[in-house]
Amino acid sequence: MYAYRVETSVGKDGSLALEKLPFQAGDAVEVIILKRAQRPQKANYSLRGKPIRYHNPTEPVAQSDWEVLK
Repeated sequence: MYAYRVETSVGKDGSLALEKLPFQAGDAVEVIILKRAQRPQKANYSLRGKPIRYHNPTEPVAQSDWEVLK
């Protein structure tokens, strides 16, 4: 079985148009139509693409929290 997925919208007249399908003319196909759930709102990735800077990357972190050092 060969599956092909495509997303499209129903036209104002209630029809769908599927073009450029990867099948040969005359191939028998099965069509199943599922309504998509509402897409969640896009997350805000405000730091994406920002430069990363490390200040003193080799310094110990939270050294005062270690009980063995007290």
